[in-house]
Amino acid sequence: MTIKHKNKGTCSSLVEFEIVSGKIHNVKFTGGCNGNLSGISALVEGMDAREAAQKLKGIKCGFKSTSCPDQLSNAIEKALTGEIENL
Repeated sequence: MTIKHKNKGTCSSLVEFEIVSGKIHNVKFTGGCNGNLSGISALVEGMDAREAAQKLKGIKCGFKSTSCPDQLSNAIEKALTGEIENL
């Protein structure tokens, strides 16, 4: 099942991904900096979901209070606890 999360406070508006057997797969961002977000998606592919969330949590973009990686972390945490709202 694809999980969709509306990002808040970032250039990207949405992040989609799957968690299969505790691992992150098929991360796709809508909007944002394509090169950087493609790199993040490639780096977390197959990574343990909890580990990915921990590593990405709290990263900020410039003077913003969040970032695309931080929003992915939030989405992963919500997905793991069943709090995410699928679109």
